[in-house]
Amino acid sequence: MMCMTTTPQHPAPARWAVLAAHAVALLTLPTGLWRLLLAAGQPAGYTEAGYEAMGVDGWGVVYVVGLSVVSEALALLTLGLVRPWGEVVPRWVPLLGGRPVPVMAAVLPAGLGAVVLTALWTPFAWWWATPHPDLTSLGATLLGFAYLPLVAWGPLLGAVTVSCYRRRRHAVAGSGRAPITGLQGGRP
Repeated sequence: MMCMTTTPQHPAPARWAVLAAHAVALLTLPTGLWRLLLAAGQPAGYTEAGYEAMGVDGWGVVYVVGLSVVSEALALLTLGLVRPWGEVVPRWVPLLGGRPVPVMAAVLPAGLGAVVLTALWTPFAWWWATPHPDLTSLGATLLGFAYLPLVAWGPLLGAVTVSCYRRRRHAVAGSGRAPITGLQGGRP
């Protein structure tokens, strides 16, 4: 069960934004699991020559596992846009604990990430239109389905980011401070 928590300063996030943030956290799992298969020495859909050309041994294993861990960690950060720990620095963090996270400190990196991820993963929407000689036919199909969810990562992150900005901006406006203008699409 997902609870929509609020902080004293901010209203609860929209239910769709909470669901989208959780979806983002799940989008990277198929590719992460596929990479872990490669790191474990499984060809994971590659031909023998294709797997050898990948060079997944020694530091290659560290790279592949590290890429999976970093991807999942970045995807999990999306939850901070809909959870209190993304609005107030946890108390256990030295020097900053308990301080509010400025709206733009969360929104700017998330928005930039959404743009970069959209540009990076959109070409995978045409995966099946491209030949993949280093993959078996089954491997190309499975790999396509493992990477296809990443096409949605950027747009979902962008939508959750805009939702966070609007929700937190309105809270700032309601507190008597001047609202931040920009993404609202209306008059400043």
